[in-house]
Amino acid sequence: MSLMLAFLMLRLEAPLMSFGCEAIDANGPTRDFPDASLLTGLLANALGYSRYETAKHQRLQDRLVFGVRIDRLGRDLRDFQTAQLSRTDQSWTTRGKPEGRTGGERTYDSPHIRLRHYRADAALTLAARLVPPDEPPTLDDLAIALDHPARSLFIGRKPCLPSAPLLIGIREGNTCVAALQAMHPADGALDRCRFMIPRREADALSASSIMHLTGRRDWIAGIHAGEETVAILTLPTQATDGADR
Repeated sequence: MSLMLAFLMLRLEAPLMSFGCEAIDANGPTRDFPDASLLTGLLANALGYSRYETAKHQRLQDRLVFGVRIDRLGRDLRDFQTAQLSRTDQSWTTRGKPEGRTGGERTYDSPHIRLRHYRADAALTLAARLVPPDEPPTLDDLAIALDHPARSLFIGRKPCLPSAPLLIGIREGNTCVAALQAMHPADGALDRCRFMIPRREADALSASSIMHLTGRRDWIAGIHAGEETVAILTLPTQATDGADR
């Protein structure tokens, strides 16, 4: 009998979401699904980690194993942005207080111009587990934090606020796919959806596309470095027996 594992189940749904990938100059595109660094940042924000607690972020990312089902792809939305900022300008933060800027007094004559891409009206279901499972924070700790987050949560960028609570619950399954297929898809999902799963889970399934992602972050150095290999495939969204606990 296959070993049953515990998975933290999340529903990612919002008017706008952004799953950033490799940016070129001022053009910031988005993938169709989140990567390891985004999920790490989301969970760390819920736990209340400071941005300076880099070792905690790194350990959390190193322990994460997760898969994603794209219930509703939504559509690509491209935002043309201009920003002209000086040292006296302040911005909103998730810590509940304004944050100032550093640098010289000069206000530049030309604004910063950039393109930011979003997924509009998309919905995804995510199954995540931790290795090892008993090291803190545990899945139960993450579930409590997501239910009562230390700070406001967003999916990719600060304007991307979720339209519903992220936490579904904790479910058991022997793989990410099994845990995802045990969950009913979001409204508007097709009978078959795209899945992004760990590469090692794909061998026993139908043909898939292998993708090399650069979505892992070196939290200590403060840069994205290294890559992970995932499988992209289309599977039924059928529900199986199972219960949240």
